[in-house]
Amino acid sequence: MRRPLAVAVACAVLVVGVAATVYWFWVPSIAAGGLLHPQRRRVQRPMPAMCANETIEGAGVRLAAWRCRARRTARGTIVYLHGVADNRGSAAGWIDRLTARGYDVVAYDSRAHGDSEGDDCTYGFFEKQDLARVLDTVGAGPIVLVGTSLGASVALQEAAIDPRVSAVVAAEAFSDLRTVSTERAPRLLTPAVIRRAFVEAEREAHFQVDAVSPVSAAGHITVPVLLIHGERDVDTPPAHSQRIFAALPGPKRLILVPGVGHNASMTPEIQRAVLEWIDYIPRHA
Repeated sequence: MRRPLAVAVACAVLVVGVAATVYWFWVPSIAAGGLLHPQRRRVQRPMPAMCANETIEGAGVRLAAWRCRARRTARGTIVYLHGVADNRGSAAGWIDRLTARGYDVVAYDSRAHGDSEGDDCTYGFFEKQDLARVLDTVGAGPIVLVGTSLGASVALQEAAIDPRVSAVVAAEAFSDLRTVSTERAPRLLTPAVIRRAFVEAEREAHFQVDAVSPVSAAGHITVPVLLIHGERDVDTPPAHSQRIFAALPGPKRLILVPGVGHNASMTPEIQRAVLEWIDYIPRHA
C-alpha cells in the first residue's frame, strides 16, 4: 500500500511542479501578448461620403486613414483617435457632425489596429510618433485632437510635445500604462507575474512601459483640455481622468458622466457639449 501512495504523492508533486513552472514562465508571456496584441477589427462601416481613403506614413508603419473635407470653408482640423481594439469606423458619426460645422477631419487606424500596419500596440510610446506624422499632413489652422480610451491617452502624450496641437478632447483616458494594465489584469496573476509580463512586453515591442504616462505628460500641456469619463467605468476608473486633470496646468475641464461605464460617456448631451467646446476653445484660448 505504501508504494502506490508514494507513487501518487510523487505524481502530485510532479504535477504541481509542472504547473508552477508553466505559470511562472509561460503565463507572463501570454499576458504580455494580451497587452501588445489587442483584437484587430477590420473596418466594416462604409466610408462617409465627404471622405477619401488615404495611406499615411507613420513611424515605420503605414496607417490606413480617411481624410474628410469640411462642407464649407474650413475652420480647422479635427484628428480622431479611436480606442483599443477599435478602428477609424467609430469616427463616422463624428465626421458627419464635424464636417457640417466646417472642420476637416482625419481619422486613422492606430498601428496594430484596423487596416493599418504594425504588430504591437504600445499605447502611445510609438503611437505618438505616428500621430506626429499624421499632423505633418495637415494644413495650417487650429488642430484639435479628439480621442477615446487608447486614443485619448495618445492625444494627451502628443499634446505635451507638439506645439501644433491647439486643444484636446480626451474621453476615458488612462493615467499611465502600468497602473491601468495592473488594474485590468486577471486576479490569478500575482504582482510578480505581472511585473514579468511587463518585462516580456518591453522586450518584445522595444518600448518602455513607464514611459507611457499621460499623467506625466499632462504637466507639460498648456493648451485647453476637455476630459470626459463615465462615473461607473470599472475598466478604466474615473480616478485616471481625475489624476490627469489635477496634473494639467493649463485651461481644463472635467466632465464626469453619471450612470455610464467605459466607452459610453459620449452621450448625445455630452456630444453636443463637446462640439460647442470645440467651436469655442481653439479660437479663444
